[in-house]
Amino acid sequence: MMRKITVVGAGHVGATLAQRVAEKSLAREVVLLDILEGIPQGKALDEWQAGPVEGFDTRVVGTNSYGAAAGSEMFLMTAGIARKPGMSRDDLVRTNVDIVKAVSQEIKAVAPNAMIIVVSNPLDVMCWVTKEVTGFPRDRVFGMAGVLDTARYRTFLGEALNVSVEDIQAMVLGGHGDTMVPLISYTTVSGIPVTQLMDRATLDKIVDRTRKGGGEIVSYLKTGSAYYAPAAAAAQMAEAIVLDKKRILPCAAYLQGEYGLSDIYLGVPCKLGQGGLEGIIEVELSKDEKAALKKSADSVKETIDLVKL
Repeated sequence: MMRKITVVGAGHVGATLAQRVAEKSLAREVVLLDILEGIPQGKALDEWQAGPVEGFDTRVVGTNSYGAAAGSEMFLMTAGIARKPGMSRDDLVRTNVDIVKAVSQEIKAVAPNAMIIVVSNPLDVMCWVTKEVTGFPRDRVFGMAGVLDTARYRTFLGEALNVSVEDIQAMVLGGHGDTMVPLISYTTVSGIPVTQLMDRATLDKIVDRTRKGGGEIVSYLKTGSAYYAPAAAAAQMAEAIVLDKKRILPCAAYLQGEYGLSDIYLGVPCKLGQGGLEGIIEVELSKDEKAALKKSADSVKETIDLVKL
């Protein structure tokens, strides 16, 4: 258990994430921080009062001040505007770069030794902004994307095969967007290759739906984007670190030669433990998967090149 974890942003993702972190008892205190007066205070008080029912003693505190976040061992960054219908993740860049830059400066000032899990979109670019502004090493700045994308992939596979999602092993790499790379060659159901259980045409449709998973939810909500599954995914990453579980999870990590790529954040298999990002695992990819990962990296790089810090 950590002493203090701060969630930046008290919107749907942030508030849900704070609740999940408290229910998992990952810290003695969870700070919910937002610039809107009254919103984090009200939501935090409501969440804290769920403790006697859900059986957790974690104190949830709402604030508008980074002073209350001082000394936090971990920050979960959800700040930024949500994607709207017809808006790509890249359309979010201009506004969210400014927001994430300001948040990163505040974090560096009040908690220079903290880890940061970035959830803000466009995810891979916001990770890069956070690292550039804070100057933190890559083992302390990484992003939640692959866990969510993999969850969507597993959900759709489970539905199509009429099997439990618990028995589906899969991993989605690459940028968090339309160029993400579900690894079909590593997708199994209790060890059985998925290609033995499903025809390629059906599998390709599931891959396409996975890539468009966030947009599908946006099209239903009209004025917002996904938050339950993203919060669950970020909480799983936080839990792996706090409990030193050494989980192998797909996360957005800063590459320094891995997969032939450098100076870029991209979704790859990562080992998460007490030290944060404790390692990047390079798996063998098929020719098509290598090409898809390179294409995804190029897309992320193009967006990074547009950023002015």
